[in-house]
Amino acid sequence: QVQLVESGGGLVQAGGSLRLSCAASGSIFVVMGWYRQAPGKQRDLVATITSGGTTNYADSVKGRFTISRDNAKNTVYLQMNSLTPEDTAVYYCFCNTFKPYWGQGTQVTVSS
Repeated sequence: QVQLVESGGGLVQAGGSLRLSCAASGSIFVVMGWYRQAPGKQRDLVATITSGGTTNYADSVKGRFTISRDNAKNTVYLQMNSLTPEDTAVYYCFCNTFKPYWGQGTQVTVSS
């Protein structure tokens, strides 16, 4: 049974920073990343990273967010800088090799 444990969400003022972490049990996953879902909206991709370090970002976060991973710890991180109220959402960690697994979600709230 794969488990993803997220941490690092919270309340921050606009312009501030937060760092999300997600530790996965089990084997190394080919792709790890983050999605987010704002109230009343669909769940959207934020960023992904492969086990080889190739990254992909949503246009809305490019230049502000950085995804990284530690394969030895099976952990993925999301450094979020220059946060705006539009970044407010529940952030979900996911990992995937043959099937996707999801974390429970962590709330990020950015006040103006």
